[in-house]
Amino acid sequence: MTNMSKLSYTFRGLIVPVLAPFTERLTLNLPIIPTYAKYLADNGVNGVLVNGTTGEGMSMSVDERKHVAESWANTVKETNQHLMIQVGGAPLPDVIELAKHAAKNKADSILCLPELYFKPANVNELIDYLKIIGEAAPKTPLLYYHFPVRSNVNLHMGKFLETIRNEIPSFVGIKFTSTNLEEGSQALRADSKRFVVFQGSNEILSAGCAIGMDSCIPSSTNVFPENVQQIVDAGMRGDGLKAREAQEKLNKALSIISKYGNWSAALKCAMSLITPINPGPTRPPNHRLTPEDVNSMSQELQALGYSVKK
Repeated sequence: MTNMSKLSYTFRGLIVPVLAPFTERLTLNLPIIPTYAKYLADNGVNGVLVNGTTGEGMSMSVDERKHVAESWANTVKETNQHLMIQVGGAPLPDVIELAKHAAKNKADSILCLPELYFKPANVNELIDYLKIIGEAAPKTPLLYYHFPVRSNVNLHMGKFLETIRNEIPSFVGIKFTSTNLEEGSQALRADSKRFVVFQGSNEILSAGCAIGMDSCIPSSTNVFPENVQQIVDAGMRGDGLKAREAQEKLNKALSIISKYGNWSAALKCAMSLITPINPGPTRPPNHRLTPEDVNSMSQELQALGYSVKK
């Protein structure tokens, strides 16, 4: 028999997947986190996602992921930001441990990738996996992280949400990092629109707003928070023209940044050039940008009208 009780989850809006804070020697740079959080809060961002893809959670040990999560948990007490912690992308015993740790540190929500090696072959296998995570943190809202380009788990999210229903009392929605908005629309409508669907694709935020996605987790917010806010605000007001204009501006910058290799590394570089925050380099296997690439990106962003640090 399914358990019909369900956790309430009322957060809607913009969450930023924060970048991993590393020093030049690739150790954790935890002291930067309060300044990072304040920068985001000052720019109207009231939610953070920790240890996600952009945040290089899978490049850290379990202990390091815990330290980063704890630092953000302590920081958001001051900034009053919603704290979502990504716990997947590790062996199942570690995922369970990270979920328990997130709950202990009073995360507002938990996000979880699918199993990345013994991949679920259908929605029922995915639900069974998420049940285990939900049982580890039964009082913390749980969301599934749908990112098929990276995870190679390409299950239909409309069917998944129609199937899961009340199977997991703590389950509240998904992060939908896909450009398939037909599928995204079906996910939004699933089970009488009971689940939150966070859009995760930077380049189609305005299109997501147009089909009713009122919440998003785009990594570009780290560097362009005002631009992203403009897209979302205009889109949710129904001002499609302004939303598309703001989206076009963002996409021009993203087109430049994405030319320079791995997305996390390129975005970190752009953040250090344009904002007060320097999140440091990426860890292997991701490659950091060469000095020539940094200089070239700087010149191209400056040509678009951005003020770039010297």
